[in-house]
Amino acid sequence: MLLVAAGLLLAVAAAGGRGSPAGEQESPPGSRFVCTSLPLDAAGAGCPLPPVPMQGGALPPEEELKATVLQLRETVLQQKETIGSQRDAIRELTGKLSRCEGADGKSAWKNEVGKGKDTMGDLPRDPAQVIDQLSRTMQTLKDRLESLEHQLRANVSYAALPSDLREMLQRRLGDLERQLLSKVAELEDEKSLLHNETSAHRQKTESALNALLERVSELEKGNSAFKSPDEFKVSLPLRTNYLYGKIKKTLPELYAFTVCLWLRSSASPGIGTPFSYAVPGQANEIVLIEWGNNPIELLINDKVAQLPLFISDGKWHHICITWTTRDGMWEAFQDGEKLGTGENLAPWHPIKPGGVLILGQEQDTVGGRFDATQAFVGEMSQFNIWDRVLKAEDIMNIANCSINMPGNIIPWVDNNVDVFGGATKWPVETCEERLLDL
Repeated sequence: MLLVAAGLLLAVAAAGGRGSPAGEQESPPGSRFVCTSLPLDAAGAGCPLPPVPMQGGALPPEEELKATVLQLRETVLQQKETIGSQRDAIRELTGKLSRCEGADGKSAWKNEVGKGKDTMGDLPRDPAQVIDQLSRTMQTLKDRLESLEHQLRANVSYAALPSDLREMLQRRLGDLERQLLSKVAELEDEKSLLHNETSAHRQKTESALNALLERVSELEKGNSAFKSPDEFKVSLPLRTNYLYGKIKKTLPELYAFTVCLWLRSSASPGIGTPFSYAVPGQANEIVLIEWGNNPIELLINDKVAQLPLFISDGKWHHICITWTTRDGMWEAFQDGEKLGTGENLAPWHPIKPGGVLILGQEQDTVGGRFDATQAFVGEMSQFNIWDRVLKAEDIMNIANCSINMPGNIIPWVDNNVDVFGGATKWPVETCEERLLDL
């Protein structure tokens, strides 16, 4: 259809030239155009569709198909360019045909027919039909291109692959299968280990909870064995990060202190952390800790002093520690006897008030972030704090059960101690019984 339109344009141009007087370059206004038809076979022969070149038989079918696809793509591009270049001609031809269809044009058609002029015999076709025909031709070419691409993909099958490529794919699939089986076996092993660890942890937790339930039952029956508010002990049976005791009261600002307690450790090496005091901005304001194979350490404001104490034999021991901000002097007593003294432990640093006092755990933040490896395992009782340095004579009397001297800052009373995570309160042995255990 595009070629017919081009021929029609040439015929009209030729007719216009014949109708002009000699010497005139342009047709005068109101001139008429004669439209001359061209045979369809002449239009088809004038611009045949370029043949699709095919490669020689030396190439494989895949390469021939690829070459055909490329050639068809080039043909489509050429058709697009042809359409673009001929749109202007179509618009010009449409204008001229409109003039032929006018009233004057109809008379001209009749006059020219009477004179024996060669005309198209009917009105020219609608240009929209020409464009529609070109669109259908483009769509046909696209369909052929997609069909060839589909055929190319279908021909490149697994069976057409070289033998070495098939072997490589088989080896790769085998490797992936072995990796999958190995991962499945690894996950099964991890599942089994997790199940075993969960079962052991559940048994320990149930044991601690059973002990707690027994104690609650005794309290509900009214059979409290506490003979006085201070005759109890806190039991921490497991090395975890969730069993601990907490002192309800906090410390005021201190320039000196004495801390005394009875304890019996059930873990080695290292008894862990019998107590820790943390304040905002300083988690190690006061800490007593024995971690791993290190000696027992006293931390004041994160400064460290090693204490000559030996209490990891599983027996009851009475421990007292004194400290004063003046020159950072400290003393360490075990079972009433002074075993060591020193100075320059956080000198001139007052103990900050308003912190949290924890039994059995070391605090990394105020009241929390416990580390199970630093936990105390065992029992403790008679935890008292004074705001002064006690005399050695007073410490000896407390240790040998001669006097009962509660701390004036933190006394050991039942309603001042809470337990969490499975830690329990039990009746404590008498002071004389603890002495016999030494």
